[in-house]
Amino acid sequence: VQPWRGGVIATLSGRVVYLAADGSWSERIEDAAVFETDEAEAPLKAMAEAAMEARQVVEAYPIEVAVENGAVRVLRYRERLRAEGPSVRRDLGKQAANG
Repeated sequence: VQPWRGGVIATLSGRVVYLAADGSWSERIEDAAVFETDEAEAPLKAMAEAAMEARQVVEAYPIEVAVENGAVRVLRYRERLRAEGPSVRRDLGKQAANG
């Protein structure tokens, strides 16, 4: 699977949010803007940097994702925990809401 990159941001409230292509923020990885090239990343990076300057979010950085059958899947364990919630007690947290 070809790794892609998608923006992930931790807000000031401590929640993980993802930058969507339209510049909005979402707690759902499914809404994240996904890009393959530096050229495609540039406008998203500018939006994320502007949000950090405005103190809307903290520590914006790209993460590796894969798109399989139209679904965004986070590749690294650390970021998967942020996207899905804890790996124990799957009946609690984000993972419970996602089924």
